[in-house]
Amino acid sequence: MTALPSHGSVRVSTSCLYRSQVLPFLAPLTTIRRASGLSKSLKNSKNSKTREAPTKKTKVRTEFKRDDLKNAMQFSLCDAMRYIRAFEVGRLPTSSKYELHVSLKTLKNGPVVRNRLRLSNPVDTSQRICVICPPGSQIAAAAIRAGASLVGEETVFDAVKEGRIEFKRCICHTDSLQKLIKANLGRILGPKGLMPSTKTGTVVKDVATSVRNMIGGSEYRERLGVVRMAVGQLGFTPEQMQQNIKEFMGGLKKDIALLSEKISKEIHEVVLSSTNSPGFTLNGDFKSPTSVSTRELAVV
Repeated sequence: MTALPSHGSVRVSTSCLYRSQVLPFLAPLTTIRRASGLSKSLKNSKNSKTREAPTKKTKVRTEFKRDDLKNAMQFSLCDAMRYIRAFEVGRLPTSSKYELHVSLKTLKNGPVVRNRLRLSNPVDTSQRICVICPPGSQIAAAAIRAGASLVGEETVFDAVKEGRIEFKRCICHTDSLQKLIKANLGRILGPKGLMPSTKTGTVVKDVATSVRNMIGGSEYRERLGVVRMAVGQLGFTPEQMQQNIKEFMGGLKKDIALLSEKISKEIHEVVLSSTNSPGFTLNGDFKSPTSVSTRELAVV
């Protein structure tokens, strides 16, 4: 009889069999496991780095951003009017308006400048003004003589409620203020900027004087650090434009000076444009050595 192999020899033969036949099949699986483990460790290390990296806080800008004017093209008033009129060729002298844009260096959340100004050379003389006052009274008669197009109380209230708002400005006499409040017209006139109030100076005792000041007057208000107002018609001469611009800038500077000392507002840039033209930055001069004569600009 042949002797059986010992247990030690069986262990050796099975280990040899495992190495020669099984290991080659398991080798790719082990490499895949190692690679996946490596990728996970790399991802974890990247995530830990991103988590540990301090985030940079962005500074919140408290003032409106303004461009540097050192290299900007600037024009005299006559030159700017000449170029603007090239964009308005073929239009009626009263159809297009000159507009002045004053850019301010100011805080975003600060108080705004707002006022109404009557220029020496009125821009819009076709404004329809409504006066809320007792009908048939001397106040109503004086308002009509001053140029008011609509006068009364209940008739005005009914027309507004029906949607017939045929006026651009609205004034209320102090005696009719309580009736105006009871009529509850704020939700209709308020969004249009027509609701009379003491803050805007449209609730007055002397109605006739207010109407005369409003006819031909212009209102300006600061929005996003810029004050805009129409300062002339296309048919205005350079001298008329110069006078209106001086009055507007003088009134604006007075309004800025009336603000608190803690509030700083500085004029950064003054731009002249029209209804259909781009803006031209003014340098403060009336004419330049290469400007055309004012007689040529006086004719449209």
